[in-house]
Amino acid sequence: MKITANEIKLVRSLRQKKFRDETGLFVAEGEKMVREAEDSNFAIINEYHIEEIGEKTMGRISMLSTPSPVLAILEQKPFPGKGDIMKLIESKPICLALDSVRDPGNLGTILRIADWFGMDAVFASPDTCDLYNPKVVQASMGSVFHKLFVRTELAEICSKFTECGMEIYGTYLDGEGLRTAPLSGNGLIVMGSESEGISKDITSYVTRKLLINPYPINSRPTDSLNVAMAAAIVCYEFRNR
Repeated sequence: MKITANEIKLVRSLRQKKFRDETGLFVAEGEKMVREAEDSNFAIINEYHIEEIGEKTMGRISMLSTPSPVLAILEQKPFPGKGDIMKLIESKPICLALDSVRDPGNLGTILRIADWFGMDAVFASPDTCDLYNPKVVQASMGSVFHKLFVRTELAEICSKFTECGMEIYGTYLDGEGLRTAPLSGNGLIVMGSESEGISKDITSYVTRKLLINPYPINSRPTDSLNVAMAAAIVCYEFRNR
C-alpha cells in the first residue's frame, strides 16, 4: 500500500485542533489503540502499517517520538443532543464533570479512570482540552472510543442533576474527609482545573464538598494531587461504598 503526498499532509495536519475541527477527523496510533478503535463504533477512514509504507514514511506521519507499527485516521463522533443528555440524567447516573481541565495527558488518563470505574459519562466545560488531541487519545489507552464524553456548559448540567434530586460533589481543600463523607450511588462529581480548582460559578451548584485527606490526616503536604490522581481516588471511593 502506498501513501500519497496529500495523505501525508492530511495526517500531519491533524496534529492541530484547527484541522481536526475542519475535517472532523483525528488520529490513533499503536496496535492496541487501533484494535480498540476497530472494536468500537467509530468509523475508520484509513489505516497505515509500517511494513506497507516503510519506517521513514511512518516517521513522517507519526505523532509519537518512536513511530508505532500502525496509525489510523478516524471520524469524530458528534456529542449527544440535549434530549439524550436529559434521558441520561433522568436515569440517575454517576458521572464526572471536568471544569477547565486543560492538560491533555490528564484528560486522557481521566477517561481511562472513568472507563475502569464504570462512570456513566464524562461532562466537560467548553474550555477543557480537545477530546481528539493526539495526547488525549494516546493517554486514554483506548477509553476514548468507549466512554461517553460530552462537551457542554457545566452550569446547565449541574442544574439538571439538582432538579433530578441528585447531589453535586466537588473536591476542595476545606471539604469533608472523603473516607467518612456520605456518598451516593448517583450524582455528579466535579473535578477542577490543575491550577485553579473548581470555578466559583460551578461551586455555587456543589452540594457536598469533599477533601482527599493527606497522610497523616493533619499533615500539610508540600504539593497537591494532580486532577487525574484525584479523580482515581474519588472514583474508587464512590465505587467502594
